Formats: sequence, structure tokens, C-alpha cells
Amino acid sequence: MRFLDRGDAGQRLAETVAQEDLPDPVVLAIPRGGVPIAACIAGELGCVWDVVVVRKLAFPWNPELGFGAVALDGTTVHDGKLLDRARLGLEEVVQIKREALREVQRRDRTYRGGRPLLPTGGCSVILTDDGLASGYTMLAAVEFVRKWKPGCVVVASPVASGSAVGLLRPAVDRLVTLHVSDACRFAVAGFYHTFPQLTDEEVLTSLEAGQAHASAAHQGLVA
Repeated sequence: MRFLDRGDAGQRLAETVAQEDLPDPVVLAIPRGGVPIAACIAGELGCVWDVVVVRKLAFPWNPELGFGAVALDGTTVHDGKLLDRARLGLEEVVQIKREALREVQRRDRTYRGGRPLLPTGGCSVILTDDGLASGYTMLAAVEFVRKWKPGCVVVASPVASGSAVGLLRPAVDRLVTLHVSDACRFAVAGFYHTFPQLTDEEVLTSLEAGQAHASAAHQGLVA
């Protein structure tokens, strides 16, 4: 399966998520790639959405290869077997986490500007990304969100690797994906005809549009 772009993938995924009939949904995107996906799902469900910033923990010699991830409050998950094989020292791991957490905090300030986290207690929290490779970045987001006491946690992604599905399925209440691949060299970009890198400005524009839509909808209900 290949998608035209993130908008195409997001709309197709949104139609599938809508069939889950989730009560009180709130959508949270992992930026940057998860933002267009979240906008489509929130539009389909008529609910609010925001971002939840997490960051991959990558090996110094290969920034594309991650061994875990860290969330805004320092929640960390990692692949212990991969770390053992890499023989990274404890001090190196701590330094990598420290640098990743600084970037998480920077992006959170950039995207959310000090806004309080959306109230999600008792809600159906839908976490989105444009693809799940190792699954550890999404797992960090799941563990972070669980601390907010949601009614249920749903992971929704257009495509996922078999290993990511195996990692995440026991950690969430529902996992929604349109395609699972067991390819040895899984690459999210390979499932999209167009897969540009998104900028902070594009994320902010999408967030502002989503907030304006939510505000207008709320005013309509009040009126």
C-alpha cells in the first residue's frame, strides 16, 4: 500500500478511526509528521487536537538509528537488547537522553507556547504519527499520556512495521493501522509518493487552524 501524501493517508485513516466509535475523543500528534494525520482525524471526528512532543534516542554514529525515546517529562523507553549489542556506556546514554530532552522541551515551547496540556482524564486519547518504524517513539508517548488517566489510549498510524505492532499492541487499548509491513528494511517514506520534511512553521500553521476551528465550533454550540 502507498499513499499520495500525508493528507491522503490521514483521510483514509480518519475514516477507519471513525468506525471505532470512541467516546470523548482527543487527538494528539507526534510532530512533525503526525500533525497532518491528526488534523484529518480530528476533522473527521469533530474533536480538538494538539501535539505531544517526544524524541528518538539515537546512536551517535547513526542519527537515523534509534534505541529508544524520551517524552516531555523525562519518561524514557528503550530497546535493552539493542543497547547491549551497541555497548554504549551509561554516561553516553545519559548524555544522549539529556540532549534529546532539551530538544523536546524546545519543540514543546515552539509548538505549544506554554499552553496547558489538553484535559484528557476519562477521554479517548488518539495518538497519531505518519508511520511506526521501531515503535519506541510512540511507546514513550503512550507511557507519558497514561499518566493523565485517559479513559483509553488508541494509537493510529497509516502504516506500521510488524515489530512496532508487536511492541505497542500490549501497551494500548486499540491500535488502528491501514497496513502492516514485515519488510526487513522498513522505511516510512517508502509508503508515500510524496513525503516532504515538515517545518516548525507548517506545524504551527496547522495547530493555529485547528484551534480556530475548535473555537468556532465551541462558540456555535454555546450560541
